[in-house]
Amino acid sequence: MTVILESPSADDGTGQGGPVPAYLSRRGLLRVTAASAAVIGLGLSASTASAANTAVRYVQTPHGRIAYAIDGKRRGQPPLILLHRFRGTIADWDPQFIALMSRNRQTIRFDSAGVGRSDGTPAATIEDMASITGEVMAALNVARADILGWSMGGFVGQELALQAPAKVRRLIVAGAGPGGLNEVPATDPKFIQIAGKPVNVDEDYLTLFFPDSDAGRAAGRAYLDRLKGQKDIGPLPTMAAVQAQGMAMGGWQGARARLKRLTLPVLVANGVHDVLMPAFGTYVIAHEAPNAKALLYPNAGHAFLFQYAADFTAEVDKFLDGA
Repeated sequence: MTVILESPSADDGTGQGGPVPAYLSRRGLLRVTAASAAVIGLGLSASTASAANTAVRYVQTPHGRIAYAIDGKRRGQPPLILLHRFRGTIADWDPQFIALMSRNRQTIRFDSAGVGRSDGTPAATIEDMASITGEVMAALNVARADILGWSMGGFVGQELALQAPAKVRRLIVAGAGPGGLNEVPATDPKFIQIAGKPVNVDEDYLTLFFPDSDAGRAAGRAYLDRLKGQKDIGPLPTMAAVQAQGMAMGGWQGARARLKRLTLPVLVANGVHDVLMPAFGTYVIAHEAPNAKALLYPNAGHAFLFQYAADFTAEVDKFLDGA
């Protein structure tokens, strides 16, 4: 086990979306204020703009058509599959993060069954979400992959590695613990209430995913602006999908008792001020999984991977390259 407290040199950014009544569009919720328009006016780099406009494709699975996007090229290693957060879709991955992560490898992100653009019934267990991930891999002719799960996706990544270890070469758990942490105080109910609102607005995302500091809020606004710069944002998860995901997280048995079985290389990371998934869970995985390394980012919260995108993607590259 290795634990490193990182102090990166620059901030990057984040924010998200949630289910809304049918008469509200996703783009309508991603309002661009005068201030954010000024930031967007500075322009995206060519690589970031490319990631922001990646074409969405579809593949047939036992659950129906699944929406996915591919960035970067295969360079000898397996692709890196990204597993999204609670209420997340393909469009909730930071375009800047995707561009940086895809420089040296192929990345694949997808909407799980019944979420966003994908057909099917939303999975109501983490175990089923892991099985769906395996089915998407099979449909894309990916026998083995590296997995990066953020938040709820971190639960799914752990479960997939435990269910089907032959499918996962290396595992990255971002902003998630192993479940079953009786040592940690329960998440403040006010944050759970915000996360479960029928409609989330910019201020909700700043509160949930970034520290309450000038630098943290600036990083959050920058991320929201990058999301708004995408051409094709797509639909929000339905309330049925959100409810199923809530049931899945609440009913997950957790991986705490099984961490010693996660013998593959594991990288776990979080922001030290994560109000949703306390960073103690990151330490527990690193302490109890046999071949794990932990990174903790100061002045960062649940969306540390977007706030410190350049530093974190560099760490992921080193990890996946075997360094």
